[in-house]
Amino acid sequence: MQNFNPQQFLSQMGYTNELKGNINLDALKIRPARIEDSFFMNELRIMDGVFENCPSVYSERISFSQNMINGLSGESDHMFVAEAFMENRVVILGIAGLHVNKNPRMKHSATIGILVHTAYQGKGIGKKLMDKVIDLADNWLLLKRIELEVISDNIPAINLYKKYGFTQEGIKKYCVIKNGKYMDAVLMARYK
Repeated sequence: MQNFNPQQFLSQMGYTNELKGNINLDALKIRPARIEDSFFMNELRIMDGVFENCPSVYSERISFSQNMINGLSGESDHMFVAEAFMENRVVILGIAGLHVNKNPRMKHSATIGILVHTAYQGKGIGKKLMDKVIDLADNWLLLKRIELEVISDNIPAINLYKKYGFTQEGIKKYCVIKNGKYMDAVLMARYK
C-alpha cells in the first residue's frame, strides 16, 4: 500500500499557500466547515504568517483538524470557512469558530477564533468572517458576551476586534511560545 502524502494531495487538489490572485469579496462565500475542509484547515493552521498567532505546531496532523470538525456539537460549536474561487479552483482563505459555553449558567457567552491565509490578511476576509460570527451571536443565539484571546503583538487582529466593540479585559502572562519567546495574550470581550 502506498503512503498518503498530504502535501502531494493538496497540490493535486490545486491548493497552495502561494496564492497570488486578487479576491472579490462579494464572491467570497462564508459557509459552515465540512470534514473535507480539514486538509485546507490544517494547511492554514501550519502556514507561516498564520501559525505564529494560533495555538498550533508545525507537526500538527490533518487528523487534528478532522477531529476538531467531527467534535463540533450542533448546538454550541459553530465553525465557518471563507471559500473563494481563484486561479480556476476553490480555495479556503480563512476559518472562524464560535464556541458557546456549555455550562448552563454561562451559556449566554462564547469564545471566538479566526485564521486568515497569509497572502490575504488585511484584505477584508477577517471582517467577513467576523460579520458572520457576530450576526450568529447577536441575532440568532442572543449571546450577551463574546470573548477571545489574541497574542499581544498581533496588532492587526487587535484592531479588527476593537472595530467590533471588543475591549481589553486583561493580560494572560507568558501564555504562549512564539519564535523562542514567551508571549502574553490579551484577553478581550464584547458585551451586547
